[in-house]
Amino acid sequence: MNRSVRVRALLALAVIALSLYIAVTVPVRLGLDLRGGTQLVLETRSTPTTDAGREATDRTLEVLRGRIDGLGVAEPTLVRSGENRIIVELPGVQDPKRAADVLGRTAQLAFHPVLGTADSTDEATRPLPKRPREHVLPDESGTPLRLGAAALTGEDVKEAAARFDQRGGAGWHVTVDFEGDGRAGWARLTGEAACHPAGDPARRVAIVLDDKVISSPQVDPSVGCRTGIRDGATQITGSFGPEEARELSLLVNGGALPVPVETVEQRTVGPTLGAQAITASAWAAAIGTALTSLFIIGVYRLMGVLAAVGLVCYGLVSYAALAALGATLTLPGLAGFVLAIGMAVDANVLVFERAREEYAARRRSSTRSALSAGFRNAFTAIADSNITTLIAAALLFFLASGPVRGFGVTLGIGVLASVFSALVITRVLAEVAVSRPRVRRRPRLTGIATTGAVRDRLARSSPRLMRGPHRWLALSAAALVLAGSGIAVRGVDLGVEFTGGRLIEYATTGPVDPDRVRTALADAGFPRAVVQSSGEAGLTVRTDPLTNAEETEVSGTVRDLAGRADKVRDELVGPSLGEELRRGALIALAVALGAQFVYLAARFRWVFGTAAVVALAHDVVILVGVFAWLGRPVDGVFLAALLTVIGYSVNDSVVLFDRVRELARRTPDASLPDTTDRAIVQTLPRTVNTGMGAAFILTALAVLGGSSLTDFALALLIGLVVGTYSSVLTAAPVAIRLHRRTPPRQPSGRT
Repeated sequence: MNRSVRVRALLALAVIALSLYIAVTVPVRLGLDLRGGTQLVLETRSTPTTDAGREATDRTLEVLRGRIDGLGVAEPTLVRSGENRIIVELPGVQDPKRAADVLGRTAQLAFHPVLGTADSTDEATRPLPKRPREHVLPDESGTPLRLGAAALTGEDVKEAAARFDQRGGAGWHVTVDFEGDGRAGWARLTGEAACHPAGDPARRVAIVLDDKVISSPQVDPSVGCRTGIRDGATQITGSFGPEEARELSLLVNGGALPVPVETVEQRTVGPTLGAQAITASAWAAAIGTALTSLFIIGVYRLMGVLAAVGLVCYGLVSYAALAALGATLTLPGLAGFVLAIGMAVDANVLVFERAREEYAARRRSSTRSALSAGFRNAFTAIADSNITTLIAAALLFFLASGPVRGFGVTLGIGVLASVFSALVITRVLAEVAVSRPRVRRRPRLTGIATTGAVRDRLARSSPRLMRGPHRWLALSAAALVLAGSGIAVRGVDLGVEFTGGRLIEYATTGPVDPDRVRTALADAGFPRAVVQSSGEAGLTVRTDPLTNAEETEVSGTVRDLAGRADKVRDELVGPSLGEELRRGALIALAVALGAQFVYLAARFRWVFGTAAVVALAHDVVILVGVFAWLGRPVDGVFLAALLTVIGYSVNDSVVLFDRVRELARRTPDASLPDTTDRAIVQTLPRTVNTGMGAAFILTALAVLGGSSLTDFALALLIGLVVGTYSSVLTAAPVAIRLHRRTPPRQPSGRT
């Protein structure tokens, strides 16, 4: 074992040992879509570009943090997003209405002197014309009270607490302690009220929360006139239940929000749905990895066994990286983790195929030298293909939000972990294996000393695909027309997060006829509700944005027909946020195509960069068109799949163009069509074997992933097929056509 192998071996052992330690000791943080809970996106109604607006949002953040702490939620998350948005995650909270009510209320608490009763309830809640500082509000019994200007506010309160007084008969009540000037103000307010006789309305003090009198007690007879209550304490009594008393104390303690807030997005996922997604993804990963490993072992024999071991190490390293970075594993992120297993095979396949070529070209060479040459010659293709995937992952992180952003993190970590496992872990294992005397005596055992079935078949047929590039371009154009007609005829079914609205998923005890539910909802006043079956016993209802009261009516209608319908998912997106997300998705797509072009143009020629981007646009249109024909929703998860397809598809183009560049350096006098044909023959085994490895994983996700992951896996499967085709039969013909229109130049180091 030479020095370089020993260094790589020590590095591999250190990383594996550290990853194993982290995996055992540090748990991965699960997103709300996996562990269940509620996520709220709140938007402050202030001017975010001004200093006052930013300060108001910062103050709102602190007030909300105090309210969340009072809710008693385990491991809540509260972060600022942009200038005037706040993202709140409440694990385990399944009642978004209560959470939104507590967090979003302005809680303007005030203590008013009572001037007397009004003559008519018609004046309730209206300012008195002659005394603008006075106004009328009904008390707990409905009697209109004339109230003076507020003497104290919630800012004067030191602490409030919910209490239960069984002996005194007060039941549940809230104690309030004042501080600072509030103590003197409370003594002055109660002292003035005590100057009025018992039974007089003016002896009362009104406690008002959000323009509603929640309590208006008489000042106790023991309190002296002009003396008041000097200990700065009082009780708010009323017909409180335990939850109401706790919420009131929470609002008083948290203080008033400096500016109103609006819930622009709300997502609630039941714990059962998250547990099912984890179980389904785990089975998909296990079965997909097993099938992929068996396929790789069947093709590459001993090297395939070592690649399968590298896959296990990849899974350990990427899981530990997620845990160490504190990244949140979301449902799309979990799917990305599973998907990256299939993509992790790509680097190994590139190396093994190059090693096969080296061994076939130099029959007397050893498998060890062929393997070393394979790693050396495949490095540029591995680097270029993985960098393009990292570009897609970075765009998902910076331009997307929520779970899709988590997918970008997982995908990026997976790419880096797969490169490390292939170029360090698998390489160490392979170099040690081919150095064994028993393996040297049996070179065919390694899987390198054979050309493979795909390459043998291609060598016998000698295809000349690029002699007639027009036919492939015509076929691609026909596919584009067919997909585009689906977009024009059926339209694109944008998901709730891109249009705004509410999506509710129910788990029912048995199959429910969507048409019956749709008719019932139309009769109940929701004619635009879209009702669809979900799985074997489930139902999804998509409507315009609903208030919580309207959502209760919709759920009641569904339960009347289904008997029992448990809400497992509830998503609410405001129309303004939906428009913003839709615009962001288009920007992400345009930036993705532009970034890929810039990178490919820098690494190759602009001809190849343009051809690859044309092929990517071809893939995007076809994928969207197929989903339009199938009536599948185009949402944030689809966007994650689409950008992944872009990164995956460009990998094939990069590998092909990298080989074209290499062959052009060796034979500069050969025509580009002939060079491209040779490159296709040499790289097609890698394309087929990598595609098969990814197909096993995606098929397992589509079959076992459940309703949450089916569309994601379906989009990637379609993209895999279309991307494999377009990289060979769209990108290559376009490059040839552009090359013929480009003035000839002297060959150089780059083509």
